Amino acid sequence: MKRSNIRIAIQKEGRLKELSLAFLASLGLSCPQENGRTFLMPCANADVEILYVRHADAPQYVENGAADFAVIGGNLLYENNFNVKEIKKLNFGICSLVIAVPRVSFLKTMRDLEGERIATSYPNSLRAFLREQKINAAIIEIKGSVEVAPELGLADAICDLTHTGATLRENNLKAIETVFESEAVLIESPFARVQKDEFRNKFLCKQL
Repeated sequence: MKRSNIRIAIQKEGRLKELSLAFLASLGLSCPQENGRTFLMPCANADVEILYVRHADAPQYVENGAADFAVIGGNLLYENNFNVKEIKKLNFGICSLVIAVPRVSFLKTMRDLEGERIATSYPNSLRAFLREQKINAAIIEIKGSVEVAPELGLADAICDLTHTGATLRENNLKAIETVFESEAVLIESPFARVQKDEFRNKFLCKQL
């Protein structure tokens, strides 16, 4: 079914949710909070609805035209080859993808990772970085709780996002290399729509 409105996807749960709503409010949009009963919520002052989804799914909604725009972490774009357009960096949700090792370890530099095992939820980003650094290491892909992998003997190092470094410190890990820096970005679908042009001109022109 064809839509006449604009749909913007944001994180349903997580640290980007409130910051994304604050960004949309800065555009002049009156956006409702997700109420737990529906994933689509209309804005009060514009023909715009907010789509609350899992963060990792948001780019796919945009790529396929189910949403026109989304606020996501740039790390998702580094990791995956989505057919979307990044139109603005938003200067919040700032974090880093780092390679970290146990504090008490013979691993001190990237060169020490040759032949070792690295656990990560970002295998594509890590693989490209290791190739660039000419390091041959085994990549162990796991979902969640990457930081416990060295202690459990699953890996010798990890590659994970860090915001403040607190989780690394709590797990007796230290970063030895930064793969990339990330922040929240506004992305746009590849499909042309008159409504998108009108929305961009009315709400985004001063921000771009």
